[in-house]
Amino acid sequence: MNIVGTVEPSDVERISGKVFMTEGEKSRNLSAFWVLLTLSAVIATSGVIADSTATVIGAMIVAPLMTPILGTAMAIVLARRGAMLRSASLVAGGALLVIAVGYLLGLLMPVDVVAETNSQVAGRVSPGIIDLVAALATGLVGAFALLRSEISDTLPGVAIAISLVPPLAVIGLTAEAEAWQESFGALVLFSTNVAAIIATGTLLMLLAGVRNIAKDSGIQVGKLRGRTLAGVAAMLFLVSVPLAVGSGNVLLKHYLAGQVQDVADDWASEEDWIVTDVSVSNNFGDYTVSVRALGQPPQADKQALRRKLDAAGLEAVDVEMTLLFGGQVNLTPESSDTDG
Repeated sequence: MNIVGTVEPSDVERISGKVFMTEGEKSRNLSAFWVLLTLSAVIATSGVIADSTATVIGAMIVAPLMTPILGTAMAIVLARRGAMLRSASLVAGGALLVIAVGYLLGLLMPVDVVAETNSQVAGRVSPGIIDLVAALATGLVGAFALLRSEISDTLPGVAIAISLVPPLAVIGLTAEAEAWQESFGALVLFSTNVAAIIATGTLLMLLAGVRNIAKDSGIQVGKLRGRTLAGVAAMLFLVSVPLAVGSGNVLLKHYLAGQVQDVADDWASEEDWIVTDVSVSNNFGDYTVSVRALGQPPQADKQALRRKLDAAGLEAVDVEMTLLFGGQVNLTPESSDTDG
């Protein structure tokens, strides 16, 4: 059974006219692309700064970046080198534009917009293998909707599911804050999504027989070389490497946090304090565990925690301890004597 369905010559012409933005009404297509992309960049960056999920989603719907990415896949399938280079250039130029908008808006902020204080940033700077799985599935939906005009209504949902503009805005914001590791993480996420869309789009169009249909219809088709498809596969493999490392980092951070949490809770019970938070940060492979504890005077013995960690086999783990004094205080109104 052909899950893609029958692709007609009219479908190939429709798809080409939609994704090849530098053909047909070139001026109209490009002006719409750059205006919408600029506006979506402003919306996305503002949404990230405000930590607003709804605003970021709005930017995803407006963003037109998926069109030239699918155009790159279509150009690969038809082996049209010029169209491929033009579509890829639009993707690269659009990405740089969004990063620049993010950087400039970041300059206006009195404080840095980074993962530590912003959930929109935090959710886009530590991609893992699961992000690649989601991107591949979303890319398949996007390519499927492109091939089947009757289900094109799903494309807004695809735009929301595949994150393109928000990671670029995060790159600009974190670069302005000089949080380079976070910028790299957001770049990996964007690259993963682009690679997944191109790979799945290419695969699905080949399975749908787009090349043969285009050739039989007199549409320009070049010679598809094996090295071109190998290049697409290599691109997907390259993004999977940092994603695998990222997944390993997440697992290690959870493991370290759990190990330190157990020891810290035992230490806190002896000191009559309470551990309120245990978190792990990673600075290019150097892990630091932050422990926050709350209690009343006298101050808890920090070195006692260090000794317990060493005894538990965690002597190589750097721990930063923050002690917060607190407790219950009864505030009663002052009594006052009045005459007469």
